[in-house]
Amino acid sequence: MKTLDGWLEFIERQHPKTIALGLDRVRAVLDRMRLDIACPVITVAGTNGKGSTCALLEAMLRAGGYRTGLYTSPHLVRYNERVRIAGVEASDEALAASFEAVEAARHGTELTYFEYGTLGALWIFARERLDVVLLEVGLGGRLDAVNAIDADCAVLTSVGIDHVDYLGPDRESIGREKAGIFRAGRPAVIAEPHAPRSVLEAPGEKLLLGEHFGYADENTQWSYWGPAGKRGGLAHPALRGTMQLRNASAAMCALDSLRDRLPLGMQEIRRGLAEVELPARFQVVPGRPQVILDVAHNPQAAEVLAENLARSGFAPETIAVCGMLRDKDIDGVIRALAPRVTQWHMASLSGPRAASAEELARHVAGAACFASPSLAFEAALGRAAENDKIVVFGSFLTVGEVLGWLKNNKTSKR
Repeated sequence: MKTLDGWLEFIERQHPKTIALGLDRVRAVLDRMRLDIACPVITVAGTNGKGSTCALLEAMLRAGGYRTGLYTSPHLVRYNERVRIAGVEASDEALAASFEAVEAARHGTELTYFEYGTLGALWIFARERLDVVLLEVGLGGRLDAVNAIDADCAVLTSVGIDHVDYLGPDRESIGREKAGIFRAGRPAVIAEPHAPRSVLEAPGEKLLLGEHFGYADENTQWSYWGPAGKRGGLAHPALRGTMQLRNASAAMCALDSLRDRLPLGMQEIRRGLAEVELPARFQVVPGRPQVILDVAHNPQAAEVLAENLARSGFAPETIAVCGMLRDKDIDGVIRALAPRVTQWHMASLSGPRAASAEELARHVAGAACFASPSLAFEAALGRAAENDKIVVFGSFLTVGEVLGWLKNNKTSKR
């Protein structure tokens, strides 16, 4: 049997394209695998917020004693992060066995890296005694591999402009793709406050933010209301940023909609809010200078990051470490953060979709260019004074490399 690294190298070579949307290939292999997911499935889509919403759902459900399966993407440091059972990352051995099962059922069907991984995760979930499965959409929704499974409840966190080459040029077309995870007669939680018509007209029993559920920020606490009533006096989620109240209310509404199958009490909700963890969503690394990690890679997420930076206190200098993919709205991201940044360190990423540091530097005056995120971060550390900030953003690849650097350099000047 191949090692996990061997399998990952193998599956990278099985399709000529990194991204190839469509369900025919996945469904054909899934049918041959004869997997049975017998528990409720919650599928989460959205331009931003879907990772946080999945983490909140997992934390609340685990606090209630439920055995959860969680599939997310992409990973930051290790592939194992993508598949979690009861809050624990899948082992190398389990993942390798899952890929072997997919290969045995593939019969020559070309699968992308993500499709292979999705089928592997579903194979693991089918073999575990789970109470609930949480699936994060990789890209879009309608044609994403996770949509081969019918969701008992779908959640749409937000609709912004991103991945226009695959999803369309405007919010109507992007919304139509994301709402493709909805199922007729089943709840669809819509946390996007300005949902496009394509979302509102999609199938499903829609639960709209501001109409069927909502929240109120009450400074040190917040309150939620939804299908199961009002819950007040809640502590803010352990995830940083004001946007997390919207994500938390979407998660709570989804649980309200499945309360007959997955009942949860107030104590479990509170515990989940307090214990939720998710790296690289305005993650503040202990020490000086202050280091903030955020996977923001589109203008909507960059605006939230800029708002969170504004709320995080004054710093004489804020040094940005930015690495991005070429197919992103680079100008829009940089424009959103420019008022909060005093120095720019641009980093080249690897891979066919990557933008070079020099490409990024064309969008802002005076930027320094580096061959990798780790080199850009090392230089930022060398320039930063104790009271300055370093904010790392632009891609999972950028933040993941810096996270790896931090783990390997715990004895640095920080």
